[in-house]
Amino acid sequence: MIAKLIIDKKREGRALGSAEIREFVNAFTSGEIPDCQMSALAMAICCRGMTERETADLTETMMNSGRTLSWEGLVTADKHSTGGVGDKLSLVVQPLAAACGVFVPSLTGRGLGLTGGTADKLETIPGYNASLSLEDFDRVVREVGVSMTVQTGEITPADKKLYALRDVTGTVASVPLIVASILSKKLAEGAGSLVFDVKCGGGAFMKTKEEARELARALVAGAKAAGRRAAALVTDMSAPLGYAVGNANEVAEAMAVLECREGYEDCGGEVGLCVELAAMMVSLAGDIELDAAREKCRERLADGSALAKFKAMVVAHGGDLERFSKILERPRSKFRIQAMRSGFIGAIDAEKVARVAFELGAGRAAPGESIDPLAGVTLAVKTGDRVAVGDALATLEKSSGPDGLEKCAGELYRAFTIVSSAPERSPLIIERI
Repeated sequence: MIAKLIIDKKREGRALGSAEIREFVNAFTSGEIPDCQMSALAMAICCRGMTERETADLTETMMNSGRTLSWEGLVTADKHSTGGVGDKLSLVVQPLAAACGVFVPSLTGRGLGLTGGTADKLETIPGYNASLSLEDFDRVVREVGVSMTVQTGEITPADKKLYALRDVTGTVASVPLIVASILSKKLAEGAGSLVFDVKCGGGAFMKTKEEARELARALVAGAKAAGRRAAALVTDMSAPLGYAVGNANEVAEAMAVLECREGYEDCGGEVGLCVELAAMMVSLAGDIELDAAREKCRERLADGSALAKFKAMVVAHGGDLERFSKILERPRSKFRIQAMRSGFIGAIDAEKVARVAFELGAGRAAPGESIDPLAGVTLAVKTGDRVAVGDALATLEKSSGPDGLEKCAGELYRAFTIVSSAPERSPLIIERI
């Protein structure tokens, strides 16, 4: 195989053969092809695109570059989100689906930049091990029904190596490469049904409905081509999900939802979205009507079964929720911002909120950096709420001293738009795929 000829072929816009894709990616993974040539091919794909067949070939090759898991005899499903601000939905959705009898093997990720990571949130629970071996992952899924842990080096090493190049070569924004990256991991994970939550808006990677719709359709088509049941929702990410944006505060909010605590019955539509995503997993995996799956999910949320699954998973991962509750009581620096005029909350800019949470220490600029588990933003209002002068809009928090809080508070205030008349509340679900 001559790598340059394959790069030239894709640069010219011609479709690559299955063998060409397989041999190129395998040679790159083993180190036979240098990073510069893989970067060149990635840029050619970014500019010229790939056919559905090429994308499927790339996905399959990346999936088979490492170990793949099998759950023979179990009814399995998982959910993947493209990431958003305050997106702690997995902490509710996966245990809820498990409480309905679906086994949920969920390989999750860590946060980078403005995108939060489920593993980071869970690791704010003292003792929680989000880096299980594949053997322990298998055991927890079979014993508890749900496990959330990070991808090990044994799973899709081709994706891990390629993503590091895409991040520094400006080739992240390519639908075929995004699809292959997401699907290769999810297919290697082995779940029989997959539900995708593709975020759309200012706080999401996909900014427009058209972009989000294209990605959602490609993910569903790719999963089905690989023999999995699949469906997707395109959901709104113009405002933060729920009230908490950070790490420990997002875990606390997810638990409040699982506990059906007063004041958390809706969270701006977040609870309904959690039920819908879990119901889609249950419906696909169990081959039952979506309405029946929704009702089952509502029952399991209300009767405490989903909360019990979450707690059992935490214990199985070594976590201690009693110590977590004490962490939430630790002293920290806080700054509250207030409304300077009366009216209604017309919009809350998700990206600006995410940037403030990042500046406070809730995110990392590079892999391996530490985060402040208590840093973040807690909103006091949602879009459409009425406010008067002096009413709280949000609270900024971090573990260290107050330095920088006032500056971040000024930036956070600009995330809120206050209007004179009540705006229409847009539903979180934009489209079903």
